[in-house]
Amino acid sequence: MPETKAIRAGISRSSEGEHSEPIFTTSSYIFDSAEDAAARFSGDSEAKGSNVYSRYTNPTVRSFSQRLATLEGGEACEATASGMAAILSVCMTFLRTGDHIICSRDVFGSTLGLFDKYFSKFGIDISFVPLNNVAAWRNAIKPTTRLLYCETPSNPLGEIADIVSLSGIARQAGARLVVDNCFCTPVLQQPLKHGADIIIHSATKYLDGQGRVMGGAVVGSTADMAEVNGFLRTCGPTMSPFNAWVFLKGLETLSLRMHAHSNNAQALAEWLQAQSTVNKVHYCGLPDHPGHDIACRQQSGFGGVLSFELAGGQAQAWRFINATQMLSLTANLGDAKSTIVHPATTTHARLNGEQRHAAGISDGLIRIAVGLEHISDIQHDCERGFSAL
Repeated sequence: MPETKAIRAGISRSSEGEHSEPIFTTSSYIFDSAEDAAARFSGDSEAKGSNVYSRYTNPTVRSFSQRLATLEGGEACEATASGMAAILSVCMTFLRTGDHIICSRDVFGSTLGLFDKYFSKFGIDISFVPLNNVAAWRNAIKPTTRLLYCETPSNPLGEIADIVSLSGIARQAGARLVVDNCFCTPVLQQPLKHGADIIIHSATKYLDGQGRVMGGAVVGSTADMAEVNGFLRTCGPTMSPFNAWVFLKGLETLSLRMHAHSNNAQALAEWLQAQSTVNKVHYCGLPDHPGHDIACRQQSGFGGVLSFELAGGQAQAWRFINATQMLSLTANLGDAKSTIVHPATTTHARLNGEQRHAAGISDGLIRIAVGLEHISDIQHDCERGFSAL
């Protein structure tokens, strides 16, 4: 069962017989002989899996990678220094000058910046399309299309991609479908089972669960991950052993936390809908959400992130945020502590007004990543915000 795999998968005990996974804080490893060293560096099949240098082979990082791959139903996983490093590694591995990538327009602001500001200047052609418009994805396909990229649910509006439909489009075009599964984690959604080729994670979020360390991950086939490993080995944006150990501990409680996050978020979304000063609530667990039916098909829960819109734009949104006392004003999410943020001036601030409008980021939008506090306390803090309007 997934709950057991999250605790037991990837364990490889040393000769010391430790119960908890050790942290291998070493940069390099001792070879048995000159012949052994040569075999490991050459990639000899008998030496495969042996440690060489912790930039690309470390037992603690390997344990985390194996456990996450197991949970996602993937063949292999590569761990990175951050979620953005995971996205970078996939694009640098599978794209070259002249290639085309299709990306949903409502992705994380830094993802938009990576594609639009940096990859474009190296001759990568990028098309941005609405996440939930399957026809737009199909119409954007070109002979040079190599990747389709999306996050579902999206940040911060919680829009839903039809993974099965997008995977069919990608397959027909000879491209790979890459899905950011950060908001759901493998507890609530397993994109590979719906036809995705590669999964991206910002492990910093729910995989840790307490906002302690940075990390990312890429999950997919053995062949694809071998290619990603080549980029990571050469360029170095890899995960540290200590961070991998923290993520291993986080995975042990992931199932319990994700269901608790989802329950709290559902209750808060329904409560927010009843507030007269709220224009709209964005949460895929609500029956009137445009992606609700698809979410019910491909997810086993709706996650812990929601957003809502207030009339009055930025001034009202800031007034609400500043009046809260318990919610943490920070851009991170996936924490046991509930967090609140104004996307237009933080996570998506680097986008121009036209780009924010296209992504649906209004000045009155507030995002709450619902934590594990008692729901009545979360609602009570929100009441402080409403009282200030």
